[in-house]
Amino acid sequence: MAQNALTAVFDAQRTAIEQSQNATHDVLEAQATSIGAFAAAVETSNSLVRSNADLTKGSFHATVDALESSMPEDAADFTELREFVDESVDSATDAQTQSLEAWADALGESEAAYDEFVESYAEVVDTSFDAFLEAHEQVEANVTAMADDVESAAAEIDVS
Repeated sequence: MAQNALTAVFDAQRTAIEQSQNATHDVLEAQATSIGAFAAAVETSNSLVRSNADLTKGSFHATVDALESSMPEDAADFTELREFVDESVDSATDAQTQSLEAWADALGESEAAYDEFVESYAEVVDTSFDAFLEAHEQVEANVTAMADDVESAAAEIDVS
């Protein structure tokens, strides 16, 4: 009877240990996935930067066109202003794009390094958990044997 209770306790402990091992792997995987998702978001930002630049230039040109149409012909020439705004927006867009690309590259390198770390760390975790489970099984065997000895000794005392 004591052996059944002890077996249940050891089984519960073993299950908890195995769940901890699985949770550790899940956390490592989630972290790796989040780094990848963040890198993808940064790469997507490049297209948003370009779209924003096009929208800004288009909006400015529409405003200048409206202003020009309300003025008498030859009252003002906005060509240089349009070119200045286009060049400024293009310059800012190029700077943002280069920064985002550099950041995406750095994240890609970090992601690769993290993947290597995760692989090594997971091996250490698995080795540690396996060693702990082996020790746990040995303790269970020793405790079960001791419980059997105690039960046998108690049975001999009751018979006497």
